Parts: sequence; structure tokens; C-alpha cells
Amino acid sequence: MVQPADILALPERLTLAEAGHTLARLGGALSQHAGPSVTVSASALQVFDSSALAVLLELRRQLAAQGRALQVNGWPPRLKELAALYGVQELLAA
Repeated sequence: MVQPADILALPERLTLAEAGHTLARLGGALSQHAGPSVTVSASALQVFDSSALAVLLELRRQLAAQGRALQVNGWPPRLKELAALYGVQELLAA
């Protein structure tokens, strides 16, 4: 799925093995997105674990340090369940 240029996208697979690379890629792209918030689409996620939440939380932390916000759209139901299980749904507006 092709995303608009102003939306960052999580990959189809995001487990512990891919988390470092994904975070580096998305974290590096944050500076290319101006404005008070950055939107990340989770709609492509097919295979993931709690590392997907860790990546989103770290992106949120990086943006908060810049006085900006993270918006996440396209939540897969299971990712919302994990966010609730770990008690981070309010931090990520899941």
C-alpha cells in the first residue's frame, strides 16, 4: 500500500528482529516532516509483536522532545489489544 508523502508507514513485519532497523528508518524521517505532529500508519502491519509498540513509543518520545505529537492511524485490532494489555493505549491514542 502506498502512503501519502506526509505519512510514515510501519512495515508489514515488525518484530524484535526488525525493530532497530525500522526505528532508525522512521526516526531519520521525522525531520523531513514539518508541523506540530507526525502521522504513522500501522495499516500494513501483518506480523508483529510488542516491538511494534516499542517503536511507536520511541517515536512518540523523540517527537515530544521536539514539542511535537505522534498520530497513529490504521491500527490492526491485535495491536490495539497489545496496547491495552501493556497499558500504553492512552500514550498512543489507540
